Amino acid sequence: GLIARAVSQPPSACVPRSPEQNGRDRGAGTCKALRASLAGGVAMPPTLLLSCWDRPFAPEGPMSWGHPRMTQLVPHGSGLGGCRVAAHAVSSSSRPVCPAGPGSAFPQVGAIGDEEEWVSLYEEENEPDTQTLEIPNLTPYTQYRFRMRQVNVVGASPFSQSSRVIQTLQAPPDVAPTSITVRTASETSLRLRWVPLPDSRYNGNPEAVGYRIKYWRPGLQASALAHVISDRLEREFTVEGLEEWTEYELQMQAFNAIGAGPWSEAVRGRTRESVPSAAPENVSAEAVSSTQILLTWASVPEQDQNGLILGYKILFRAKDLDPEPRSHVVRGNGTQSALLAGLGKFVLYELRVLAFTRIGNGVPSSPPILERTRDDAPGPPVRLVFPEVRLTSVRIVWQPPEEPNGIILGYQIAYRLASSSPNTFTTVEVGATVRQFTATELAPESAYIFRLSAKTRQGWGEPLEATVITTEKRERPAPPRDLLVPQADVTARSLRLQWVPGSDGASPIRYFTVQLRELPGGQWQTYSSSISHEATACAVERLRPFTSYKLRLKATNDIGDSDFSVETEPVTTLQDVPGEPPSFVSVTPHTTSSVLVQWQPPRDESLNGLLQGYRIYYRELEYEGASATESKTLKTPSALRAELTAQSSFKSVNSSSALTTYELTHLKKYRRYEVLMTAYNVVGESPASAPVEVFVGEAAPAVAPQRIQVNPLTASQLEVTWDPPPPESQNGNIQGYKIYYWEADGQNETEKMKVLFLPETTVKLKNLSSHTSYLVSVSAFNAAGDGPRSGPRQGRTHQAAPGTPSFLAFSEITSTTLNVSWGEPAAANGILQGYRVVYEPLAPVQGVSKVVTVDVKGNGQRWLKLRDLTKGVTYFFRVQARTIAYGPELQANVTAGPAEGSPGSPRDVSVTKSASELTLQWTEGSAGRTPTTGYVIEARPSDEGLWDTFVKDIPWGATSCTISLDKLRQGVTYEFRVVAVNQVGYGEPSSPSAAVSAQVEAPFYEEWWFLLVMALSSLIVILLVVFALVLHGQNRKYKNCSTGKGISSMEESVTLDNGGFAALELNSRHLNVKNTFSKKNGTRSPPRPSPGGLHYSDEDICSKYNGAVRTESMNLQEKSGAASESEGTDSGSEDAPPQHSFVNHYMSDPTYYNSWKRRAGAAPHRYEAVAGAEAGPAPHAVVTTQSAVFAPAARGARTPLTGFSSFV
Repeated sequence: GLIARAVSQPPSACVPRSPEQNGRDRGAGTCKALRASLAGGVAMPPTLLLSCWDRPFAPEGPMSWGHPRMTQLVPHGSGLGGCRVAAHAVSSSSRPVCPAGPGSAFPQVGAIGDEEEWVSLYEEENEPDTQTLEIPNLTPYTQYRFRMRQVNVVGASPFSQSSRVIQTLQAPPDVAPTSITVRTASETSLRLRWVPLPDSRYNGNPEAVGYRIKYWRPGLQASALAHVISDRLEREFTVEGLEEWTEYELQMQAFNAIGAGPWSEAVRGRTRESVPSAAPENVSAEAVSSTQILLTWASVPEQDQNGLILGYKILFRAKDLDPEPRSHVVRGNGTQSALLAGLGKFVLYELRVLAFTRIGNGVPSSPPILERTRDDAPGPPVRLVFPEVRLTSVRIVWQPPEEPNGIILGYQIAYRLASSSPNTFTTVEVGATVRQFTATELAPESAYIFRLSAKTRQGWGEPLEATVITTEKRERPAPPRDLLVPQADVTARSLRLQWVPGSDGASPIRYFTVQLRELPGGQWQTYSSSISHEATACAVERLRPFTSYKLRLKATNDIGDSDFSVETEPVTTLQDVPGEPPSFVSVTPHTTSSVLVQWQPPRDESLNGLLQGYRIYYRELEYEGASATESKTLKTPSALRAELTAQSSFKSVNSSSALTTYELTHLKKYRRYEVLMTAYNVVGESPASAPVEVFVGEAAPAVAPQRIQVNPLTASQLEVTWDPPPPESQNGNIQGYKIYYWEADGQNETEKMKVLFLPETTVKLKNLSSHTSYLVSVSAFNAAGDGPRSGPRQGRTHQAAPGTPSFLAFSEITSTTLNVSWGEPAAANGILQGYRVVYEPLAPVQGVSKVVTVDVKGNGQRWLKLRDLTKGVTYFFRVQARTIAYGPELQANVTAGPAEGSPGSPRDVSVTKSASELTLQWTEGSAGRTPTTGYVIEARPSDEGLWDTFVKDIPWGATSCTISLDKLRQGVTYEFRVVAVNQVGYGEPSSPSAAVSAQVEAPFYEEWWFLLVMALSSLIVILLVVFALVLHGQNRKYKNCSTGKGISSMEESVTLDNGGFAALELNSRHLNVKNTFSKKNGTRSPPRPSPGGLHYSDEDICSKYNGAVRTESMNLQEKSGAASESEGTDSGSEDAPPQHSFVNHYMSDPTYYNSWKRRAGAAPHRYEAVAGAEAGPAPHAVVTTQSAVFAPAARGARTPLTGFSSFV
């Protein structure tokens, strides 16, 4: 841009030209302007001063330092752009300071990345020469980075480089907690709820943020008390130890390590009405008669009334007689005296007085007042019997009256004959301690009437009368009979038993005893043993309602007890009102206009019948908004009733139902209600439960958040997202959420909770364990409380590098070997893929420092055997576990070689080799610090050159060891040495043994030449056996040929014209059939010619060939019924010696070579052999296939066969 400023008066229009706005043209210059004269002439131009300018340069990085709410920036080195700077603009990015971690000396500063958001923070105008900018309105305890730019009339410069990260100082909180509400929690406590400070309002280290609650009674603020809450996330607190039925004012403030923030506005709350905490004062009692006592008292002190006094209760019981006290109720607060009537005569009573409100009974007076009623005439003595009765005397025994009504001064016995005048009694008085009396000089077999009475200072009491007969013929009475319990006389707690007395056994019945048994499993118990002998009915009381009983009765006279009567039929008492109300009654807000009532049923033994249901009474309390003075006077509106019966719109509940909740709906908002309950049956209602107060209008969310999702982000973070509860179930504004999370396999030990106050629906759970499954549950809360928790959702963090192995140990350390083992990391942080073991000597060995790295795959093997160590060298070992990456190392050092205190080396090691094993022998060396516990044998094969453990766990005391050669590799030479072991470790190894070959000397029968010899020998033996068998067979045939000469008488000699060759050929053809191993060709025997006109002799053949070969012969016979197409076969009869031979015929026949021998395709003739040479003298017959002619043959001759004539 170009700005033209006139130096002299502008003569006319000036149109300056602007050069390029760059650094080269920046600066000042001059130009000329033309002005036209009126006459068109040229006038002198005015002079203009031109300035050429540009936007300013970016300032260099600002310097800054901290303050709780401001900082100072020092820009420097900035170019003005040829123009005056009009403004400085500052922008910043910020983040809260993370709380210091464990062991951190300073707050942790996280790296702020490129994606941080820069906001315009401050602009300073019209200060071009300023060198310091003070930035106000910063947030305390927050990390900032700043950058600047300068502005002139052209525009803004680029931003400078950002400053270093700075942190403002801490400051007290600016604001107090908000939305403070107070509700009555109990008679002595108030529940305070608030919305905690957001993180941005802490102004300091979050770990030091807390809250302070101050409370006091109105008008007494000087005596205010305080409570400190150290949890910055807490949302409610119950102030305990308050006065009952008292109004309080409360305030809150937040604080941190620097100081406290402002106090909130005061809120008011009143504790609940309670029972009186003190008893009435000045209690006194006075007996006004033998059955009445008058009590007087003063009211309860004002500060201890704790509510409206509705009346008083007098608790009284006969001392040492009544187990439980009875009560007498005096209604109203105006009456402060009462007359107790119907008391026992001359009985000592304990008396207490208490006040009660609508909540319940207060504290009874203490100590109890003791007062005795006045004395009176006593009752009659009891259990009067006559254990000894004679003809002229009787002995009478009795017990003191059950109602003495005073101090017994004596007894009076009066008796007379039953038949005499009623006024003619003989009277005898005895002392108070006498319990028996004997009357003498009585008339035998007579009835006497005895009267017995007791005396106090008020006079003689009512007498007890009995009749006795002076006789010696007495016996026990018969049991009563016809026991009956009329149903009309059965009540809930009593019944009336009737009976008919049995025989008295000539001795009057003195009393009856009643026993009863509770069904189904009760025991017999005595109800009373002093029922009058004159009674025929008895009222049995103190029974349990709705309970079945059986009863029985026995009579007693002077002799003894009768047997028990027959039991009655089961009798069930009637139902009574339930004796107890429902227990554990609680009332909680359910919605903004309804409450949920929950309770537990009364105990079964207190139901007194069949439970039909419950009644819920509720009413609106009107003192919530009243002043302190008016709230002491309670109006009593008529109670609203919600009857859970079938006739109403509510549900019906009986004793067998599990229903223990009920929702009261359509209540007024922002009102306090009182709720109490009773149980009822067909008879009536139980006493009411203690009233419970509830404030209607605020309710926790009724439904949990929806659509919970848990997604892994990193190895230590999970992201949880959810949707808010449905609007109709929120019951007010959702103030935040509580996120519960725990490891899937240990909820009780690992559950944590995170509170989110912002109306967000996502949270990142940090600092979690790697590769661990977590369950997450979310609940929403509002001012009324927490809603239900959602069902747990599961998520697993990603894998991370594992922790260090749990241990690193070395064992079996020798001069050159050791076994290193390690433990699985305590924090695997994923699936273990393996381990890495790295070891190296601490100092170079022979000038070489070798680093060895071994990777072990999988998690199964956690040990390694090393065999390439050097004696006396210290090695540095490192072990790492691996999942997706290697974790930190576990390091340890170990020195190869025997440890100090280990045994010395064994001596005289020798090796003895046998065919299948080696035996090592040695001599024990010097002992170490502890006794030797065993030996180890090491071996060094020639193909490896490294020593390694070969045999372990050789017991102490052994000096030899046998090793099978099967454990060694064939063809390898081994050296052995022995190492002694004790508790310190492995000792010095012995000197190596002589090298021993592992070659096993095989026995001779496993040598190759032995197998070859055996194979050849076997072949020779087989050939010899075969040859012998062949010779043996030929000899048998020869013998048969000789035998045939004597048999045949019709043979004729046949001479061979062509020498012995044909005969040899024919014999070899015979052998072709008998011995397959000597077969030379595939020919078979030719068809035999008809021997009808031939005469031949076996003797000629045998004599000519010297019996070396037997010719073939066969007896041929054709079956008479065989088909002409039957196939001819070589019969097995060829094995038998032949009877005739026609070999000479074949050999001498000149047509031989032109007939069958040259005709390979000639079809064989069909015949069948049916007899052998040893067939006996019977003549052979042959039936031909061409005709039915039967031609018998002579003995030893062949029958001519049809079809063979062409061969002749």
